[in-house]
Amino acid sequence: MLQIKNLDSGYGKMQILFGISLNVKPKDIAVIIGPNGAGKSTLLKSIFNLVDVYKGKIMFKNKDITKIPTHELIELGISYVPQGRQVFQTLTVRENLEMGAFLTKEKDLVEKMMEEVLEKHFPDLRKKLKDYAFNLSGGQQQMLAIGRALMQDPQLLLLDEPSLGLAPKIMKELFRKIQEINEEGVAIMIVEQNAKQATQIAGKIFVLEDGKVALRGDKSLLKTKKIQHIYLGGR
Repeated sequence: MLQIKNLDSGYGKMQILFGISLNVKPKDIAVIIGPNGAGKSTLLKSIFNLVDVYKGKIMFKNKDITKIPTHELIELGISYVPQGRQVFQTLTVRENLEMGAFLTKEKDLVEKMMEEVLEKHFPDLRKKLKDYAFNLSGGQQQMLAIGRALMQDPQLLLLDEPSLGLAPKIMKELFRKIQEINEEGVAIMIVEQNAKQATQIAGKIFVLEDGKVALRGDKSLLKTKKIQHIYLGGR
């Protein structure tokens, strides 16, 4: 589904990623871990055309999407949830979800998509539809941000630090929801500082260090001493 080949990217003259190559298949949950400053968020932003790509190719369903405008990426089936629970604070929950479907002109279809998001994934938001987003808890805001992305009916969902700032109980529930979304047929790529929690649901794991892929593999990678010691808090 997604293939990244020899990607160099960054911000202006500041290069962050060097020769990144990886792939994500249609039913994958791919987790990107690594230390702060490794380039994890830059990788997602590169896919979504939010940073400068200097070299390499990004392919989605055999189509070259390198440098394609962001709104066209959404139309192709890629959605992105940035870190920090970036919802529209002064809009209601309903209005936030409607904003996710801004490319859809048919009102009936928007209502149908909203019903699916609420019914299948975030039923707790149903009773909050008329509430302003700033009145929601942190966990509810994160679920709203993901729900808004799902209104775009994505085939690939990019999540940047979804558990940031959440209590352990809420974090566990959020990762369960992410797994459910994947089971519905959405490929997922997650950047996550909480490596221990994220890797529990991973099919693929990529470790970024200094802007390069240092390690890659499946869950068997978690048994290596380096991963246990540095990323999972083992000894």
